[in-house]
Amino acid sequence: MWPEEATQLVQADRSLTELTAVGPWTARMIHGWFDEPPPSEDWEPPPLRRGFLTLAEVRAALAAHPEYAEGVRGDLQMHTTYSDGRATLRDMAAAAAARGHEFVAVTDHSVGLPIANGMDESRLAVELADIDAANAELVSRGERLRLLKSLEMNLSPEGEGDMEPEALAQLDLVLGAFHSKLRVAEDQTERYLAAVRNPEVTVLAHPRCRMWNRRLGLHADWPRVFDAAAEAGTALEIDTHLSRQDLDVELLELARDAGCAISIGTDAHHPDELRFLEYGLAAAALAGVPRERILNFMPLEDLLTLLRER
Repeated sequence: MWPEEATQLVQADRSLTELTAVGPWTARMIHGWFDEPPPSEDWEPPPLRRGFLTLAEVRAALAAHPEYAEGVRGDLQMHTTYSDGRATLRDMAAAAAARGHEFVAVTDHSVGLPIANGMDESRLAVELADIDAANAELVSRGERLRLLKSLEMNLSPEGEGDMEPEALAQLDLVLGAFHSKLRVAEDQTERYLAAVRNPEVTVLAHPRCRMWNRRLGLHADWPRVFDAAAEAGTALEIDTHLSRQDLDVELLELARDAGCAISIGTDAHHPDELRFLEYGLAAAALAGVPRERILNFMPLEDLLTLLRER
């Protein structure tokens, strides 16, 4: 979360204590690394911490590719107190409106994830009615924000959802996500193929299922999976939660080559986390994903048309 690298401050003869959580003792330790660098074989982070962007890298990428920092219209994953979020629907909507978003997908969890207070069909119906009411309130205040009726649907290891088709038919967008058997070492290609070919799934959420310093994520024949997603019209997500950053740049390059559509969602569980959309925009820029294939840049009516066709 440092907006500048330590190297930049040292080169400018600025104090390292300008950086968050760096006091005099830590500053002396970092200066020691500049004076006597550790062996080069120690520079590479361990696998559990590899391929995550820093804020400084994000800001540099967007400065080099300003077209990815401009014109973004919305956020396609956030959570509220209807499942495991820490803010109400209206508080999250107000924060999204303050960021100038044209749309935001309300993607609370489905029934198959009780640890995240997942909703069954009856509770989902209550939330959808509240989204209608909140949208009417936004219109009455002259806000341009539109809340999309959405869901993060739990997928079984076989790629099957956990909600009735009648409930899903009321939604604008369905994220499909794996939340179980995430530490298996065996190839999971067939699992992914089933998920991206599931006609109920609009977007495959946090596809690799990795977590910073906790979980490496699943393994698959990614070019084959991404080819199947492109053929099925299933978008792939960049989940910009700092501990996920999933898809990462390396896999995004494969998704780009396969012609996949990309959806960027902050996975925000609190209003403050909506600001991390820039991590996904930077990853897309670094991977060279064409802007026209990123759902977040689409005008609302064009996006809704695409979702209805899907």
